[in-house]
Order: sequence, then C-alpha cells, then structure tokens
Amino acid sequence: MLASSFLGAFNGSIAKILSSSIPALEIVFFRNALGVLIILAMLKYTPSKIDTKNLPLLILRGIFGFIAMFLFFYTITTIPLSDAVTLNKTSPIFVALLAFLVLKESINIYKITALLLGFLGVIFITNPTGISFDYSYILGVIGGFFAAAAYTTIGKIKHIFDSRIIVLSFMGMGTLFPLIMFLLVPYLPSNSLIKEFIPPTHLSDILLIVLMAITATLSQWFLTKAYSTPNLSLVATISYSIIPFSVVFGFFLGDGLPSFLKVLGIVFVVIAGLIAKKT
Repeated sequence: MLASSFLGAFNGSIAKILSSSIPALEIVFFRNALGVLIILAMLKYTPSKIDTKNLPLLILRGIFGFIAMFLFFYTITTIPLSDAVTLNKTSPIFVALLAFLVLKESINIYKITALLLGFLGVIFITNPTGISFDYSYILGVIGGFFAAAAYTTIGKIKHIFDSRIIVLSFMGMGTLFPLIMFLLVPYLPSNSLIKEFIPPTHLSDILLIVLMAITATLSQWFLTKAYSTPNLSLVATISYSIIPFSVVFGFFLGDGLPSFLKVLGIVFVVIAGLIAKKT
C-alpha cells in the first residue's frame, strides 16, 4: 500500500505536468491503453482464468474505476495536487453513508462523527476563505464517491479473480470509454469536460506518457494486492500516505504548501476515513 501510494502521487504529478499540453481524458486514455498492453503481456506468460458468472461485477468495477479516475485526473489539472488527492480519499466516508442510505445498516456515533468530520474537512479544503469557488472541487468529491463504489466491488471479487484481471478490467474500461467519448466531441458543447483528441508530438510528452503508464500499472497492481489481504484496517491507514506524498510533489510543481485551514481539512478527512473504515 505504501508503494502504491507513492507511485500514485508520483503518477498524479506526471499527469499535472502533461495537463499543460494534453487534455485530461487523453491522459486517462494513454495511461490505461499502455497499461492494458503491460497486463496482457503479463497474462501471456502466466495465464489466469475468468469466472464468467461474475463478469458483470468485474465490468462494473472497471466502469466505476474509470469515472473516478477521469474526475480525479480532471481535478488534478485544475486544483492543487494535494487537494485533488484528498477529495478522492473521501471514498470511505461515502461507503459509510451509502451503507446507511442504501443498505439500511444501523448508524452509530462513530459513523456520525466520521460523516461530520469528513464534511467539515471538505469545506475547509474547498477554498474556505476565498470569494470564488471552483466547481472542480465538486467533481473531486463525486470522484471520491465513484472510487468508493470501485473499492467496494474489489471487495466482492477479490477472491474470484486474479488481481491482474481486476486491474485489466479497470484499465480496459479506461481505454474503451475515452475512445467512445472522443467520437462524441463534435456533438458536445465547447465548454465540456471532454476535449478533442490531440496526438502528442513532443518527445518529452511521449516519454512522460510511457512513464505514467508503467507507474500507474504498478500502483494499481500494488493497490489491488493490498486490498486483497486480510488486514484491511492497516491497509486503509497506510493508504492515506498518498496525501503527504502529494503535498511534496505538488510543492515542487508550484502548488505551494497548503494553508493551515487546508491542512486541518486534510487531517479531518483522514480521521473521518479511518473511523469510517473501522465501523
């Protein structure tokens, strides 16, 4: 999990660099397309069977993961890296909320505390003292919701599918859906989140795309392996190490250090997530 968090933050910093010349959806496409090739190469030498009965769940994991990734990458391009990462890590809070609203699970003081702390943390992160508000923060929270859905499906299928197959479903959907969305660009408004496909021409961009695909594939594989272990509480705790990693990478990319209120918001989200995981 620690390796996955470091590589995830590093991957996000590469995406932020690329965003100056390549649209977010295109970054998602290249990240996943090359990742699919890497996973297929691994499966060629050590094949794995696919349980067709549970194929819908596998596909659903891929769809949820793609939506979460696209929104995450979009927010990376518009707000500080540490903010985007923290909003994505609200996923455990959404799991607790959905368990109460959808599954009708009982709610206790711990879950209420987690929800309130998480909500307060998001408020502190989303420009608490500024006049203007960037809607990218809302998209970041929505991304956290879909990340929660993706992680939930991993829990359902982790004992059924090889971890490489689970990663392949995620990256496969992250390749297929952008291709479909690129075809829809002429029919969408100009201010849409989906932009026209522009092939990268600079060698530096191409090398960064390859590096991003390699680190992203490794990060996803480590993440899936981590969530397939029995000690999930420890895994969940370590997963928040991606936030300080992101603060450091973001600082060197020009984001600057987060303000006191944003740091407080990050702390609240982390505490809320850990409480939600334990309950």
